[in-house]
Amino acid sequence: MTRRKYETLRSARWVAPDDLRAFGHRSRLMQMGYSPEDWQGKPMIGIINTWSDINPCHAHFRHRVEDVKRGVLQQGGFPIELPAISLAENFVKPTTMLYRNFLAMEAEELLRSHPIDGVVLMGGCDKTTPGLIMGAISMGLPFIFMPAGPMLRGNVKGKVLGSGSDSWKYWDERRAGVISEAEWLQVEAGIARSYGTCMTMGTASTMTSLTETLGLSLPGASSIPAADSNHIRMATNCGRRIVEMVWDDLTPDKILSPESFQNAMVVAMALGCSTNAVIHLIAMSRRAQLDISLDDFEAASHEVPVIANIRPCGDTYLMEDFYYAGGLPGLMSRLREKLYLPAMTVTGQTLGENIRDAEVYHDDVIRPLDKPVYHEGALAILKGNLAPDGCVIKPGSCDPKFWKHTGPALVFDDYPSMKAAVEDENLDVTADHVLVLRNVGPIGGPGMPEWGMLPIPARLVKKGVRDMLRLSDARMSGTSYGACVLHVAPEAYIGGPLALIQTGDMITLDVAQRKIQVELSDAELARRREVWQPPQPRYERGYGWMFSRHIQQANEGCDFDFLETGFGAPVPEPDIF
Repeated sequence: MTRRKYETLRSARWVAPDDLRAFGHRSRLMQMGYSPEDWQGKPMIGIINTWSDINPCHAHFRHRVEDVKRGVLQQGGFPIELPAISLAENFVKPTTMLYRNFLAMEAEELLRSHPIDGVVLMGGCDKTTPGLIMGAISMGLPFIFMPAGPMLRGNVKGKVLGSGSDSWKYWDERRAGVISEAEWLQVEAGIARSYGTCMTMGTASTMTSLTETLGLSLPGASSIPAADSNHIRMATNCGRRIVEMVWDDLTPDKILSPESFQNAMVVAMALGCSTNAVIHLIAMSRRAQLDISLDDFEAASHEVPVIANIRPCGDTYLMEDFYYAGGLPGLMSRLREKLYLPAMTVTGQTLGENIRDAEVYHDDVIRPLDKPVYHEGALAILKGNLAPDGCVIKPGSCDPKFWKHTGPALVFDDYPSMKAAVEDENLDVTADHVLVLRNVGPIGGPGMPEWGMLPIPARLVKKGVRDMLRLSDARMSGTSYGACVLHVAPEAYIGGPLALIQTGDMITLDVAQRKIQVELSDAELARRREVWQPPQPRYERGYGWMFSRHIQQANEGCDFDFLETGFGAPVPEPDIF
C-alpha cells in the first residue's frame, strides 16, 4: 500500500501554503498555545465526540476522548475534538430517530468544513452509531468508530436485571399488583449501574456489533463493557490506528462492499438483533451506494439461526456475559462458512485475518449452529395487503402461538388514546385481539418513535396475559420483546393501507408464510380509500417542516432523500481564500 505524502493531506491546504490565509490559520493555532511542531508534517485527526451531561450512555466520553487523543499523539497525529449532538436516547423527545439524520449532516459538514484528514467517531447510544457513520461515509475520509460499550449488568436483590427488557417486565408486574411500589423503586435504582449503553442486545449493541462486522471498528471493540479497563486501551488504539489509516488512505469505499453488508446481515440474524438494524443498515448502505433491501434481510433470515443467547431474544445472558464468552469475534468464528472473509477492515487486514484466532469460551452464551436459540434468523420480513412495502417482526422474542394468528383489530389513531384505553379495565378486549397503533411512522410520529411495543391492556395483565399481537407503523426499542409487527410501510399518515382498517376487521399473521393481511377485499379497501382524509401536517416551520418533506419510508432507511449519495453530484472540497 502506497503511503501518502504530507502535502497531499487535506489539512495541508489550511496550514502549509505561504500565503495570508494560511498565516491566519497558523497564527490562530498558536493563539491556542500550539507550536508549529504540533502540526507540521502531521495529519490532523478529528474526534467527533457525542458526549453531553444528559447522555448516560456516553457519560465516560468526557474522559475517553483524552484516551483517543493520547493514541493520536503517540502515533504522530494532531488530535482535534469536535463536539456533536449527543442524541440521548432516554431523554430526547419525541424520539432520537427524528434527529439521526441531523447528526449525519452535522458529522459530514464538521469534517468537510474543518482541516481534518481522518476521524475517530465516538458513539454508541442508539442513533449515534448510524448517524455518525452515515455522515462519515458521505464525506469519504478515513474513519474508525469507537463504540461506547455496554453498561454493567443490573441487579436487584441478587437477581440480574437487563436494560429495557426488565423495565417492561416489572412494570407489568406492578400494574398487575404483583410487586409493590417499594420493590419497583428498587428495580429503578438497580437496573442501570454504570455508564454505557443498554446491556441487552438492544439497538446500541446491535449497531456497534454490525459496525464492527462491516469492518469499521477494531476487532472485539463492540463487546467490551464501558467500565472495563480494556475499553480505555481500545480507545487509545483507535487513536493510534486512525493516523495510520490516513497515511494509507484507507477510506470507507475501500472497506465497504456488497459482501461486507451481507456479512452484517448474517451477523445481525445470529445476534438476535434489534429490529432497528433493518432501517439503519439500509440507510448506511445507500450512503455507500450499495443499496440493500428488505428482501436481502429476508434471505439472510433463512441462512443462519440465532446463536447469541442474549436477552431479549435469548433467555438468560447479557452483553457482559457475551464479552466474557468471546464477544463478537467469537460469534463470527462460528459463522466462518457463512461470512465473506476477504472483506477489508480498518485494521488493514481482512475480516478472516481479524478472527483467525477467535474462540468461544461459553457454549450456552454463544451457541453452536446446531443448538441455536431460535431456528431461523432474528427477524422475519412480512408483506401483504396491510404492508405492500414490507414490515418486520422478531419471532424468536414472542410467544410461538402468535406465529400464526387471526384476530379482530382494536385500532388507535394516536398514542394518547391508546394509552388511556389500555388502562381502562372496562375495555372490551380479549387476548386474541390485535392491537393496532397508526399514524406513528416516519412522518406521522413524527420520527417513527419506539411505541410499537404497545402495553397489554390492564384487564388482561391482571389475568396473567403478557403477550398479544400488536401492529404499527412505529418502531420499538431493541430491548423490547413480544409479538410486535413493526415498520409497516407505507405508513398510515401518508395513506398506507394501515390507515384504512377499522376496529373489528380480522387481521392475519403467518410468520412461516411471511404474510400480514387484513381480511378485506380489494374493493372494500378501495371504497375506504375514497373517503380517507389525510391528517393535518405535523409542522409548519423549522427542522420538523424540513424533516417531513424529505424523510423516506421505513423500507428505504428513513434517510433524507437529498442526503443519499445518488441524489446528486459529489460535494466539492471547500474553497480556501
